[in-house]
Amino acid sequence: MPVGSHLPMRDRPSARHTPDAPARKRTGSGAVPPPRRPMSPGARRRARGEFAAAGMFVGPGLIGLTLFTLFPIAMSLFISFYDWPGFGERSPVGPDNYIALATSLRFQQVILNTLLFTALYVPLNLVVSLGLAVWIATMRRGRQTLRVIFFIPVITPIVANVLVWRMIYQPDGAIDGLFQVFGATAPNFLGDENWAMAALVAMSVWQGFGYNMLVFSAAIDNIPRSLTEAASLDGAGAWARFRHITLPMISPAMFFASTMTLITTFQVFAQPYLLTGGGPGLATETLVLFIYRQGFSAYALGAAAAAGWILFLLIFIVTAVQFAAQRKWVNYDV
Repeated sequence: MPVGSHLPMRDRPSARHTPDAPARKRTGSGAVPPPRRPMSPGARRRARGEFAAAGMFVGPGLIGLTLFTLFPIAMSLFISFYDWPGFGERSPVGPDNYIALATSLRFQQVILNTLLFTALYVPLNLVVSLGLAVWIATMRRGRQTLRVIFFIPVITPIVANVLVWRMIYQPDGAIDGLFQVFGATAPNFLGDENWAMAALVAMSVWQGFGYNMLVFSAAIDNIPRSLTEAASLDGAGAWARFRHITLPMISPAMFFASTMTLITTFQVFAQPYLLTGGGPGLATETLVLFIYRQGFSAYALGAAAAAGWILFLLIFIVTAVQFAAQRKWVNYDV
């Protein structure tokens, strides 16, 4: 009989209490990690080689980001607190550039023009692009052809678009010729302060709606057909299906399109610069066009940099509001 087998269970020696028994590994939340083994010389050389290879791939991108993005951003903030002419002596002025812009009637008009253009352009762009995307989705044939046709203005050079629209808007142009058929005369769209902004918005919508149309088309194509078919069998009409199925399903795409359109609209430059030159008067001068003229016509680089940071602040506020509001209407769970 083995030694100790006659003893009660509680009196028997246990390996757990034996000093010479090997310690068991702890498990659970109190696990003790094993001691870290030192790296061998070969492993260290491999790690250094991998780090050097990663630096060779990432380094050029980081250098470019620093030289052409981070440094200009920091430099523009620095310049905005200086009287910084294109040539000549530069002197610090503190916040005077920002104060001068805030009290400038011209700058206030430029801000109003930018806000007006945004308020007109963004809803029109989204409505036109969404309407065309929904219409194309109902077609059985020719979808891809229509999408290509509607996307052509987006990839057409802006100068070519402006030349075409100038011929449409000018006196004795296409619109004026249509008015003359009915014995009337079209307004001077590019020379009248009451019509110049509307003409600029119309041309911009025609040029830019194709991008959002493709975004909405892709989102609509991803809606399961079983949902719309089930709704149709239940008696839901076209408007009910659009409101209760299509809109919730494409709400992430709508959020993306509206946010990106708002950001790019605040930065509009080429359209007013080429079509109206900011005129007549200051009727169509936008914020980026004002920055360009301050920096490269008046050579007031300090004022231009300050206006640029005001533009950044406006875009930041609008984007923050968009991201805060999207929690109430964007549905990511469908």
